[in-house]
Amino acid sequence: MATVATTNEPRVNERIRIREVRLIDKDGRQVGVVPTDRAMAMAREAGLDLVEVAPDSRPPVAKIMDYGKFKYERKKQIQESRKKSHAVQIKEVRLRPKTGQHDFDVKLGRARGFLEDGDKVQVNMMFRGRELAHLDIGRGVVERFSRALEDIARMERPPIFEGRRMTCLLTRK
Repeated sequence: MATVATTNEPRVNERIRIREVRLIDKDGRQVGVVPTDRAMAMAREAGLDLVEVAPDSRPPVAKIMDYGKFKYERKKQIQESRKKSHAVQIKEVRLRPKTGQHDFDVKLGRARGFLEDGDKVQVNMMFRGRELAHLDIGRGVVERFSRALEDIARMERPPIFEGRRMTCLLTRK
């Protein structure tokens, strides 16, 4: 049993092997159900290609068009959509219970920039040694950080303590 390799490319011209197709002419008007030979002749007459645009319907829909131009425009559309898309990343801001005011403000500014770019911000409060005895101080710093950003961000995940760190996730409103 031979398997046919399926690709995303539509069948063009002689690769269309079915007896009849529903034909759409070069101006976009529906001609109707036509024998494939006649549709091929019409396409050649116009100096264009016969392209199967809906292979799953019965009979398949074929359109008379310039296949090279069609491929080029589709490629450009895909490139344009990729250019406009933005994958959301999780950016990390690390704090300590003893983080000074200036460092706090700098990290706050960085987090604000990440949120404005459309990324999520994970706030990590790191504890060392005896700082673990004062989790309330660390929680207070994390809550102060999230309150300072509440105009553009909301808390997706509240502060959770895991091991020696407390994490909190912020996303843009």
